[in-house]
Amino acid sequence: MKKLLNTLYVTSPKRYLSLDGENVVVSEEQNEIGRIPLHNLESIVTFGYTGASPALMGACAKRDINLTFLSGSGKFLARVSGEMRGNIMLRKEQYCLSANPDSSIKISRNCILGKVYNEKWILERACRDYPMRLDVKKIKEKSGFLSESMKRIKNCSDVSELRGLEGEAASVYFSVFDDLILQQKEDFQFRGRSRRPPLDAVNAMLSFAYVLLSGMCAGSLETVGLDPYAGFLHTDRPGRMSLALDMMEELRAPVADRFVLTLINKKIIQPDGFVKKENGAVMLDDSSRKIFLSHWQAKKQEVIRHPFLGEKVEWGMVPYVQAMLLARYIRGDLDEYPPFFWK
Repeated sequence: MKKLLNTLYVTSPKRYLSLDGENVVVSEEQNEIGRIPLHNLESIVTFGYTGASPALMGACAKRDINLTFLSGSGKFLARVSGEMRGNIMLRKEQYCLSANPDSSIKISRNCILGKVYNEKWILERACRDYPMRLDVKKIKEKSGFLSESMKRIKNCSDVSELRGLEGEAASVYFSVFDDLILQQKEDFQFRGRSRRPPLDAVNAMLSFAYVLLSGMCAGSLETVGLDPYAGFLHTDRPGRMSLALDMMEELRAPVADRFVLTLINKKIIQPDGFVKKENGAVMLDDSSRKIFLSHWQAKKQEVIRHPFLGEKVEWGMVPYVQAMLLARYIRGDLDEYPPFFWK
């Protein structure tokens, strides 16, 4: 089991990263803000465009420390990683499966099955925990629809049909997402998913969480020797980490959605912690982003029992475990890919 190490988040766009011996140095306007030993880090995520020194990039690549650059709003820009490693036979088999529709549908179907299952249990758990504050009958009806969707997904043999079933299930799930917001209702209202750009505070946090989650999935896939760009459900497109997007589908609800709901319902994030751009885009301000990332890191350290392995793992290790299970399936060590079923 790979030990979950720390991630360094640099949230100010004016800060520059450099290397001094075995330390990453964070500077702002040529003044040193802080330094952290490289051996304490698994990855570095920096927001903004100031950048990092070539020496630090080389050191991170040599030590397998992922250095990821995001825009100020959290959009993925680039990642510096070391030499591609892993079993070449594993990647060759991945590419063969990815190019074969019959093989791809088997993996895609399980990813979406896990996604819909986890969406269903978000709703079921809310009804269990807050029966006096929710319209239980309404939410139970949506949960029942998701159960029926799972039956159709299990028998689906066409990727286009599968995408349609996934989209339909997501629409039903998000139709009651606003009901799960129990605090700060007037300031945090959800009227449906809006992307590129997010148009309200809830969507801003969901999109930010999805960016962080996709980065975790991509790093996990690379760690076990798989190519995060060669997917099964998401089609190949230059620059798109299709396999990372495939994997994160089953993790969106239990990892990202629940996390955002917690930030709102526990009043960790305040309604004045957002900025609105001229194009209508809403994003977290610097202060709220720091709070978000601090709690995201704490969430990654929480321990659960993995439903397939039966072992205790941190939430932050779940993408790595799923990547490992997918690699085992591709190698032929498992009869099918076991998605993450949270409950």
